[in-house]
Amino acid sequence: MNPEAANSEEEKPSVTLPGTVEKIIPALGPNYPEKAQITVKGADDLYKEVRIENALEDENGNSVKPKRGAEVEVTIEANKADTTPQRFLRTVTFRETR
Repeated sequence: MNPEAANSEEEKPSVTLPGTVEKIIPALGPNYPEKAQITVKGADDLYKEVRIENALEDENGNSVKPKRGAEVEVTIEANKADTTPQRFLRTVTFRETR
């Protein structure tokens, strides 16, 4: 079996975050695509905006594009081999002493 085929069948660790299409950026010329600026909820302020080509595919394979204000989901995934277990910090509780 091809190793790439095995990887594609394996479920990848992922996170899906809600987002909103905040702005549609017109193409700068015939060789440049229209862009969608998406604000990702839950991301740090300086890194919450992502710009991607404004092109999606519907369930029938047709090309569509989201409108300004559209609620979207942003999914980030990685191959298991490219991840490490997360270590959780213990919560420390302070008590007032008298």
